[in-house]
Amino acid sequence: MTDTLTIRRPDDWHLHLRDGAMMRAVLPHTAAHFARAIIMPNLVPPVVTGAQAQGYRDRIMAALPEGMDFTPLMTLYLTEDTDAADVAAAHASGLVKAVKLYPAGATTNSASGVANFDRVRPVLEKMAEIGLPLCVHGEVTEADIDIFDREAVFIDRVLDPIRRSTPGLRVVMEHITTSDAVDYASAQDDTLGATITTHHLVINRNHILAGGIKPHYYCLPVAKREEHRLALRRAATSGDARFFLGTDSAPHTDANKLLPCGCAGCFTAPNTMSILAQVFEQDAALDRLEAFASLNGPAFYGLPVNDTTLTLTRTAPAYPAHIDTEDGPVTVFDPGWPLDWSVT
Repeated sequence: MTDTLTIRRPDDWHLHLRDGAMMRAVLPHTAAHFARAIIMPNLVPPVVTGAQAQGYRDRIMAALPEGMDFTPLMTLYLTEDTDAADVAAAHASGLVKAVKLYPAGATTNSASGVANFDRVRPVLEKMAEIGLPLCVHGEVTEADIDIFDREAVFIDRVLDPIRRSTPGLRVVMEHITTSDAVDYASAQDDTLGATITTHHLVINRNHILAGGIKPHYYCLPVAKREEHRLALRRAATSGDARFFLGTDSAPHTDANKLLPCGCAGCFTAPNTMSILAQVFEQDAALDRLEAFASLNGPAFYGLPVNDTTLTLTRTAPAYPAHIDTEDGPVTVFDPGWPLDWSVT
C-alpha cells in the first residue's frame, strides 16, 4: 500500500467556469490542481465567434488570482449559423482548441444549439480538414425518448452518422454515462476520445432518487443504472488512451439547484483529485490514475503533458461543504463517503 502518489499535473477536459462573480469564485478551485482546462462556451449569450472566445479568455485570466498557473483552452459554441472561416481563423491563431456541439435544448444554456445537423456540415468538414476536435454533448432531445436512453440513441442516430459522413473528424464524446458509450468508444480508431466525469464514477440514479430527491446529484446527462457506472469505472481505470478526465464541474448556486425546476450540474472542482485517487485505489488501479487524469487528454488534443507535478498523500482532506460567491453559496459534490487522499 502506497501512502504518496506523484503524477504529472492533471488537466480538466470539460469545465464550466460561468462568468462574472461565479467565475471569480470557482476558478481558483480548478487552478489549484489543474494546469489547463477545456472551457465550455454555453454562456448567455454563448461564445460563438473567435472574438467572443478571446474576450472570455481575457476575463478568465483577469480573474485568476496572482501566483496561480492555469491555462484556459477555449471552445466555440456550434450553431447553425457558425462561420467556418471564423472557426478556422480562431483555431489557426492558437486560441480555440475545440468546437462544442449541443443538441438544441439538451442541457443548461443549450437553446442556441443544433437542431438541423445538415446546416453545420460545412463547419464539420472544415474542422476535419484542419484537425480541430468536435466536443459532443451526446444526447437526443426528442420528448418521446426516455431520458435514460438518450445517450444510446444519440450514438446511433447522430454521432455515428456524423463520423461516417465526415471522415477524419476528431470527436470527443463528452461526459459519457452508459456502457453503450464505453463499448462504442472502445471499438473506434484514434480520431475518437471520450471524457468521463468524477461524479459519474461515484453515483448512479439511485443516489438521485432513492429515499428522496437529491438535487445536488442531479446532472445532465443524468446518472444511469449501476451497471453503467461500473462500465465507466472499468473504462476510466483501464489505462485505455481513449478515455480521459473531463469533470464537467458545473457550479450553480443552491438557490438555483433547489428550485421546483432545478439546474443540472455537480460542482466537483475542489475535490475531484481526492475522489479519483480513492476510486482508482478501490479498483486496484492507482498506477493508472496518471494516464486518465494527466496523459490521455493531452495525447488526444496533440498537446504536451505538463512539466509540473501534483502529489496526493494518504491523509483526510478538509474540503468545504460549499463555497461562497457573490450570488450565493455553491454546494461542493459529496461522494457519500469519507475521503482518504489529500492534494499536498
